[in-house]
Amino acid sequence: MEEKLMIAGIEFRSRLWIGTGKYKDFDETRRAVEASGADVVTVSVRRVNITDPTKENLLEHIDPKKYKILPNTAGCSTADEAIRTARLARAAGISDMVKLEVIAEHKSLFPDTEGLLEATRVLVKEGFIVLPYTTDDPILAMKLEDAGASAVMPLGAPIGSGLGICNPYNLRILMESVSVPVVVDAGVGTASDAVVAMELGAEAVLMNTGIAGAGDPIAMAEAMNHAVRAGRLAYRAGRIPRKLYATASSPIEGMIQ
Repeated sequence: MEEKLMIAGIEFRSRLWIGTGKYKDFDETRRAVEASGADVVTVSVRRVNITDPTKENLLEHIDPKKYKILPNTAGCSTADEAIRTARLARAAGISDMVKLEVIAEHKSLFPDTEGLLEATRVLVKEGFIVLPYTTDDPILAMKLEDAGASAVMPLGAPIGSGLGICNPYNLRILMESVSVPVVVDAGVGTASDAVVAMELGAEAVLMNTGIAGAGDPIAMAEAMNHAVRAGRLAYRAGRIPRKLYATASSPIEGMIQ
């Protein structure tokens, strides 16, 4: 029986989480979400229209009763901005579970690690379920766990780069260093990248551009669905050891001479 993903006492049926940016329209977003099989959909609080009921709203296309809406603080460059944005999402009734982003600079979109820690501590004290987007630094991941993060979300590669899992060794060490779930976030370019992340032992993968930027986003969403499930199954099954020399597939004992 497939084990369930649990974070902060919440059960998730899928280990593929997807973002909602970069699609050509809300209908394409909806169809990609459905094809992915995901039950967690992350939305930028700054993109969700929560103040003007006369304008089209993404949440009119993504049913909150069917999907867990995970607000994120994309675009925030200080701890104070991220904290205010998370509070706004809670006040709007979106969720008190937040993907926390504090971006250091806008070329690499790497996290501001000091601001991330600060915002994590504040939001955890206020009762948020905090999932910080972080680097693949195991020490920082341990500090985020100590600060009360319910999961950590290390990057596989820079956001939107499609470079895949650039440092699998750091990710392996990180996964061994924390007891909270690890959700690999950012850098996945195609289905094989998702498989690698899951085979390393990630509890889940979050992606956006890898699907939304594909030639056929709906088909890629379905491919990612299969890839994440296959990667998890292979991780649980356990791969064979790598060997330098060949090993015959058929035993040679008892062969006719």
